Amino acid sequence: QVQLVQSGGGLVQPGGSLRLSCAASGSIFTINLMGWYRQAPGKQRELVATITSGGSTNYADSVKGRFTISRDNAENSEYLQMNSLKPEDTAVYYCTARSASVMYWGRGAQVTVSS
Repeated sequence: QVQLVQSGGGLVQPGGSLRLSCAASGSIFTINLMGWYRQAPGKQRELVATITSGGSTNYADSVKGRFTISRDNAENSEYLQMNSLKPEDTAVYYCTARSASVMYWGRGAQVTVSS
């Protein structure tokens, strides 16, 4: 079992920045992939970014060049730095961790981009 605790999120103006954090506990040695998903109102949940235990990253086209995913294996944490935020980035953001074939989810954090 893996437990994920998220922090961060909130309201920001267009063009602003936010940083999301996610701390993992439990069977952390079994985690091979961490990532972030988001779900906007009325839309399906979508992948934002992933990072492997070795540090390889993958991003959705919509966030490339603006968002950066990172991971601190010593702290068992992952982060999502979001810059140049747009109103269409407004969503609930979820951190994830995959252990074998099981995907664990954080509780979600609201990010609202509005003037």
